[in-house]
Amino acid sequence: MQIRQATAADFDTIWPIFAEIVRAGETYAYPRDCDKAEAQRLWMERPRQTYVAELNSQIVGTYYLKTNQAGPGDHVCNCGYMVASSARGQGVASALCQHSLREARRFGYRAMQFNFVAATNEGAVRLWQKLGFEIVGRLPKAFNHPVKGYVDALVMYQWLGD
Repeated sequence: MQIRQATAADFDTIWPIFAEIVRAGETYAYPRDCDKAEAQRLWMERPRQTYVAELNSQIVGTYYLKTNQAGPGDHVCNCGYMVASSARGQGVASALCQHSLREARRFGYRAMQFNFVAATNEGAVRLWQKLGFEIVGRLPKAFNHPVKGYVDALVMYQWLGD
């Protein structure tokens, strides 16, 4: 698997992955009817950097890296990850997260924070914990899951500094 910086041209391949995940409404707090132009703004333009994972010359996953807060909080970054349904269970999310931790350190960030992880996204929670993240906060019933109703959202954090 190769992970590289995304280009504007990659968004046409990222879009089906994004659309499938966001329309399902189970993991991201984006509007389920988010259109392609808004998705491109959210995933490609607002972040500091966006990356793609390629397997057999096909994009199978993506992530963004951005500063979580301005000013005194600008040493903490945030990432979001998406993996094509056809590539799940193949280590793509793990590779993306490990890559993002390296990139965050390279950019000089001292910590990484996931602001709003649906507690029902158990696979992601397990993976993030395996990769060194701690649950540092729980927002009761903050995420409206389309099937399970109001569920908790987790704040997860990893210190990257010395």
